[in-house]
Amino acid sequence: MSSLRAFRCEICGVVTTNPLYWFLVECGSPRLTVLRWELDSAGKPDARHLCGEAHVQVYMSRWFESVFHRPGLITRQ
Repeated sequence: MSSLRAFRCEICGVVTTNPLYWFLVECGSPRLTVLRWELDSAGKPDARHLCGEAHVQVYMSRWFESVFHRPGLITRQ
């Protein structure tokens, strides 16, 4: 008998045991990799779970901001 595992979206917090159309993001210091959902990869410590394409885009945007944000850098408003 197998047990169901629940996954939570990193952006909106929705929880599901059936992650159809979800994506995985593997996030390391120098790189970010977007993958289609694979149960084996979903359990990795660096895997981030995202419930759809729009939330992948939000996650990527936040990642870029964190990587390229430098104190004192002048940005457009």
